[in-house]
Amino acid sequence: MTNKNIKLRSNFVSDIKGIITSARDSAIRSVDFERVKMYWKLGERIFVEEQQEKDRAEYGNYLIRNLSINIMPEFGTGFSVRTLEQCRQFYRTYPIANALRSQLNWYQYRLLMQIDNEDKKEYYELEAVNNGWTGRELERQINSGLYERLLLSNDKKAVLEVARKQRTPELPTEIIKDPMVLEFLGLKRDAAYYEKDLESALITNLQLFLLELGNGFSFVARQKRILLEDDDFFIDLVFYNRLLRCFVIIEIKTHKITHTDIGQLQMYVNYYDRNEKAADENPTIGILLCADKNNAVVKYSLPEENKTIMASKYQLYLPTEKQLLTELKREINELE
Repeated sequence: MTNKNIKLRSNFVSDIKGIITSARDSAIRSVDFERVKMYWKLGERIFVEEQQEKDRAEYGNYLIRNLSINIMPEFGTGFSVRTLEQCRQFYRTYPIANALRSQLNWYQYRLLMQIDNEDKKEYYELEAVNNGWTGRELERQINSGLYERLLLSNDKKAVLEVARKQRTPELPTEIIKDPMVLEFLGLKRDAAYYEKDLESALITNLQLFLLELGNGFSFVARQKRILLEDDDFFIDLVFYNRLLRCFVIIEIKTHKITHTDIGQLQMYVNYYDRNEKAADENPTIGILLCADKNNAVVKYSLPEENKTIMASKYQLYLPTEKQLLTELKREINELE
């Protein structure tokens, strides 16, 4: 048999590619973690040396400044005064070397060190590890206020237990955020667009949308056609969540939602529960992704024990911390 006639099986080629990719990724992670450990050791040594002097603050500044002058000519600008200060802060924030996570790189640790709240810091650290976030993805989740948005509909204990894998999410509110932040779509806040335009933008940016949706989501269908007698209906987006073990239907509304919108979504949820859901799966969840909502209309359009229909506002910009706190207080007041 000549070389020209040899046809490699696709799964064999795929396996070989997987081995190479895995090895490359492991090598990169190994190098990244060695760098993290180096910065930790630098921080430890600087801190120990600094503590030997009585006038710690003044000596600390002198020590770092002169250390940088001595090592930069040989090792480069990566050992500036700012970097050495971060090393010291790194050691003081994570004083136990064994607690360092090999899945996180130096950039991610620098982001985490900027978070003052210990629970919030722990949440992002755990979620970055659990979901394999890159540095940019972690930065985006912090800037979009993921932790605060989850607290709008959950207590802190539940949010941390899920991140620590002490429990599996049971309710959609434990995963699905309100509001959803869609700044990655690049759409202007004052631009006039149709629901299909927003839908198309979400599909184009599906990977980022899945990141925003949260843990366990996978894409199933777009404009899913269902036939009820002689009438055609089209569901905007269908996902599946492996943690909640259910289908998730998303209907997009670029206006303030009405009770009619809620009724339409309820019909789609009922259809999926009766025709698509397996016997061992949980009830389908429906999300109205809307430009605005009236919480009272949502409340009185649904049964008191509703756990499957949600309305979530979308916003096309990253919120400020003040905006998130205002929203949190508003939600708490409404519950009371």
